[in-house]
Amino acid sequence: MDVTMAGLRVLREVAERGTFTAAAQELGCTQSAVSRQVAGLEQAVGVRLFDRFPGGVRLTAAGRAFLRHAVTALDALDAADRELRGAEDDSGRVRLGYFSAAGPVLVAPALATLRREHPRVRVATRERTTPSLVRALRAGALDLALLSSRPPHRSPDIDDPPLHTEPLLEDRLVLAVPADGRFADRVGVTAQELADEVWIASPSRPGEPLLGVWPGLPGRPRVHHASRDWLTKLHLVAAGLGVTTVPATLRSATPPGIRLVTVADLPEERRRVSLVRLPGPTAPPVDALLHALRRHAADLAD
Repeated sequence: MDVTMAGLRVLREVAERGTFTAAAQELGCTQSAVSRQVAGLEQAVGVRLFDRFPGGVRLTAAGRAFLRHAVTALDALDAADRELRGAEDDSGRVRLGYFSAAGPVLVAPALATLRREHPRVRVATRERTTPSLVRALRAGALDLALLSSRPPHRSPDIDDPPLHTEPLLEDRLVLAVPADGRFADRVGVTAQELADEVWIASPSRPGEPLLGVWPGLPGRPRVHHASRDWLTKLHLVAAGLGVTTVPATLRSATPPGIRLVTVADLPEERRRVSLVRLPGPTAPPVDALLHALRRHAADLAD
């Protein structure tokens, strides 16, 4: 098997990003260069590593198996490079991914606690969508991910080996409305009353949900503003420019000018926050972060 390190790095980047184009942008090269690297790697190993689809690519079973070995090889070479250069040991580093709403009420306070109690542990974070976080876990780019799910809470992917999933917090969805708007004195609204509302939502891609619009709402929502940042969405609500959905745990972090209400005549929307990682033993720095996240999740539950 004659493979190059450049090919292995391209493999990992494509697996994490989900498209040749996104991988090329991250690597600073052209899409055709990435495509050639993948084709050369598939020829060298003698199997197809990716299934191609109109919206991107997905690892085959052989590709997933090969990626696990590629990540081990790349990590070992990166460690050797740091040692030879006399660079700082990264054994105390943890890479955490999370969905946006978890940042202010769970990730930030947990990291503050970790910094006080374990100052040698260094955490690098990234905020992404669920599909992106799962790909990053599989590609070895993350050690842990905080994911949000709806009932019946299936595994976020069907690949092998199955991801280790630990339920952390039960939450529910609420509606953020302007405090001086027509729902100002209400604790609940109806689906019919929301029919003509302007919605503020996160931009979505194929395979990703439209976050910010109440699930199951009849008709086609009028989405006039799109942002992935929850704080931007809430400030747009406070300015009277529309409504959006948020987890109830964000109540303590909402800016002035907002009321949180329920949708009275539609089923309650439950959400579960889970810690997800690859199976196997965890290193002490990862354990320290896990402990801090569990403690602050318990505080939110109370």
